[in-house]
Amino acid sequence: MPAQKSRLPSIVGSQNRQVDSNFKIAENTIARMREWRHHIHANPELSYHEFKTADFVAARLTEMGIPVERGLAGTGVVGVLEGRSRSNRAIGLRSELDALPIKETNDLSYASGNDGVMHACGHDGHMAILLGAADHLSQNRSFAGKVIFVFQPAEENEGGGTRMVEEGLFEQFPVDSIYAVHNWPGLEEGRIAVQPGPMMARFDRFDFVIKGQGGHAALPHVLRDPTVAAGQLINAIQTVVARNIDPFEQGVVSVTYMNGGKVHNVVPNVVTVGGTVRTLDDAVQDKIESRLRGIASGLGSAFDVSIDLIYERRAPTTINTVREAELAQRAARSVLGHEQVDTHFRPSMGSEDFSSMLEHRPGAYAWIGAGPLLPNAGLHQSAFNFNDRILGTGAAYYAAIVAEELGNP
Repeated sequence: MPAQKSRLPSIVGSQNRQVDSNFKIAENTIARMREWRHHIHANPELSYHEFKTADFVAARLTEMGIPVERGLAGTGVVGVLEGRSRSNRAIGLRSELDALPIKETNDLSYASGNDGVMHACGHDGHMAILLGAADHLSQNRSFAGKVIFVFQPAEENEGGGTRMVEEGLFEQFPVDSIYAVHNWPGLEEGRIAVQPGPMMARFDRFDFVIKGQGGHAALPHVLRDPTVAAGQLINAIQTVVARNIDPFEQGVVSVTYMNGGKVHNVVPNVVTVGGTVRTLDDAVQDKIESRLRGIASGLGSAFDVSIDLIYERRAPTTINTVREAELAQRAARSVLGHEQVDTHFRPSMGSEDFSSMLEHRPGAYAWIGAGPLLPNAGLHQSAFNFNDRILGTGAAYYAAIVAEELGNP
């Protein structure tokens, strides 16, 4: 991704000289966005348990005069805002509700009050951005058609976006296109990166269940030790990409957990090893799954244990459609200027279940630069904290998207 530096134009109040006046986010709105974000950050909830978060979001939309529907995927919230002019067109703007099972290490006045759970990915900021855009648009309805504000549960691992689609999101709330943003540590503060084609990798997960014969740790010769097989399995997994995938292709296989015994003198009967696979290409995905199955079979025979692989393909590649990505680029330039928008870069091997929505409707997913990547403060790390200075950028970008898609004829 380009690392060029340029001065970020202000997007608030009277200092905003480069932003179309239709996209200026009022200073009092940005102040409320910070308050909303801090409240959400202090009260994080895990996937499919975002009950208070959903209540908070629904209450804010209702205060803005935006009708709300609830219940899709359990805790999903959808708001519908009509413009001043009638039109059969509609677009969706989407945010996430859930937090992660991580213990926060930040010393903040609004640090997580739910021990072991925190907003370590910025979904608190994304909610504040979408609420800010809703507030701005509710006061500036100079568009033709409808804006559908989608707050989805369970983006992290559990497929809340997929479930919303399966439960009828686009049948109940038809849209012509849909858009989303994600804060991006490591990208210059306030820049926007969006391109046609792949933005984020597909997400698969795997679980190896290794079954042997446990027993007394002092008598390993009469056992079939699953822990030794697990150690060799982890080493073998590291060769899958390095020795099977073309260096010009992209693939990631990461082991993220290992569970086994609980005491020092007993070899367990069962050890489980799990993790995630990220790919951009069908053939690479197929090759990695095939090699993992081959390794399980071979090591099972070598160590006289059974190794079962449970492999799940969870989220597809996040692929921006050409028209919508180009429209998003125009919207970003209208907010930030031409030099502040990246339009050609390598996709991330992270994943995003917004991809499920993009399989059913055209749309675009964008990154908003959050500034330098600090130690232990990146995405999914315990010292992460969303950069409040980019809240206005996100809301203004959404307002520009609406103007591009639904501007009055």
